[in-house]
Amino acid sequence: MDTLPPRPTVPAPALARPLLLAGLVVAVLALGGWGLWRALAGGTGDGPTAADMRAQQQRIDELEQRNATLARSDQISRDANRDLQATLSERDEEIAGLRADVAFYERFVGATAQRRGLAVHELTLQPQDAQAWHFTATLTQNLNRGAVNAGRLLVSVEGTRDGKLQRLGWSDLRQQPNAPGVAYSFKYFQQVEGDLFLPEGFKPVRVIARVVPQNGAAVEQSFPWAEAAGKDGAGEGAAGP
Repeated sequence: MDTLPPRPTVPAPALARPLLLAGLVVAVLALGGWGLWRALAGGTGDGPTAADMRAQQQRIDELEQRNATLARSDQISRDANRDLQATLSERDEEIAGLRADVAFYERFVGATAQRRGLAVHELTLQPQDAQAWHFTATLTQNLNRGAVNAGRLLVSVEGTRDGKLQRLGWSDLRQQPNAPGVAYSFKYFQQVEGDLFLPEGFKPVRVIARVVPQNGAAVEQSFPWAEAAGKDGAGEGAAGP
């Protein structure tokens, strides 16, 4: 009876190589699946989570809201400070005006005031339109203390028209024949007001105030038009065309 030839033996290293390759493939697949699961699950470990991202965004929103609130508060403070500065400036002007009034009163009614007769202390002009002006004359006297001084104030204006000198009387300026003057009555001082109407093309140079008391001689004083009108920001010749 014939005998089978003996089976050749496989060396151990050749048998282990396919097993090693198969194990590596399994390991790679396992690692890939774990990584995919991490990505889909939002990640674990040391990286930021979705909760962390939400917390950071909330913190950013809070800081932005706080910054906006501070900006509004700063603007409100600036506006309040500006209003306060304007109020203080107005009060300073008011105080300066009151001090000037007190000094004015002391010059005429104070114990050491110099005695002066009837006079036009000041005259100012304010433009109303191209030809109309409003005047304010401050009349004073302290020579006869306690005595009432009454009378009328008349104003005239000197200037040029068509290259010629011209003087407009009170009736001309009032555009009314025989216009009466502005009445006054005071002991120490009084502000008298009225309106003037200049003809078109007339350029004023000087304004003259004539005070005619009921008793005593008339007093006449003149003021440069530019000076009287300049106190309110107007210039010489502003009433011209």
